[in-house]
Amino acid sequence: MGQCVFLNDKLVPREEAVLNIYDHGFLYGDGAFEGIRVYNRRIFRLDEHLARLYRSAKALGITLHLDQAAFRDAVIQTVRANSLETGYIRVSISRGNGLGLDPAHLKTQSTIAISTEQLRLYPQEMYDNGLEVVTASTRVPPSVCIDPQVKSLGRYVNNITAKMEANRVGAGEALMLNMEGRVAEATGDNIFLWRNDELITPPTSEGALPGITRQAVIDCAKEMSIPFRECTITLYDCYTADEAFLTGTAAEVIPMVRLDGREIGTGKPGPVTHRLIDAFRARTRTDGPEV
Repeated sequence: MGQCVFLNDKLVPREEAVLNIYDHGFLYGDGAFEGIRVYNRRIFRLDEHLARLYRSAKALGITLHLDQAAFRDAVIQTVRANSLETGYIRVSISRGNGLGLDPAHLKTQSTIAISTEQLRLYPQEMYDNGLEVVTASTRVPPSVCIDPQVKSLGRYVNNITAKMEANRVGAGEALMLNMEGRVAEATGDNIFLWRNDELITPPTSEGALPGITRQAVIDCAKEMSIPFRECTITLYDCYTADEAFLTGTAAEVIPMVRLDGREIGTGKPGPVTHRLIDAFRARTRTDGPEV
């Protein structure tokens, strides 16, 4: 068998992994997802990813037909079936199939899809030299509308639109603000600043996703006795920071050296950023189940 996808209850060949045209995730963005990394046959922070997935499902009122332990087994089974040494796992769920907004009309169980792929978000030169970023005009949705702690399918239309803004001007990434004009996150990443001898990042209440890589970096900083706190961040704070970097499952940890035409610090990846990149990479070798 070639590449496989775990769809609902079993592994199927990728070419046979098809969804109903009335799947609520496809029709309305009524679902949630996770992106998970595999490093040398170790699934990085799998349990943390699945815990967040089940929190998202609960917040959306979606009942998954697999419990968390069975879901974990399904992810491991998919990675093993595809002989994935190092790569990316995409987990997507939806409420199920049915035309119409009212969930009461759905007559089927939840949809679950688990697939594997190779994915690199940025070219190597951006990791070596740093990322140029612009501030997008597209804002993150207010938490009173869509809570940023829910990694929902529909929410990411805004992030895609912001990414298109970055593409139009040849920037590597776009920074997104909340409705109050404070910094929330990048299109697919969390942001950290090294400023006034401390590491800072926006809290989720500002519109930031509680990223798994974000938490891994926070854990690394605490273990290394690097001063850290969550706080509100403005564009001024970014422009005048000594160092900045972005974190995400696909991006991992990548330096941000320029924002809106302004150099951050020396305009090169800084020493604190390098220390945290090294610490994060070391953690990927031990953190998560082996397959």
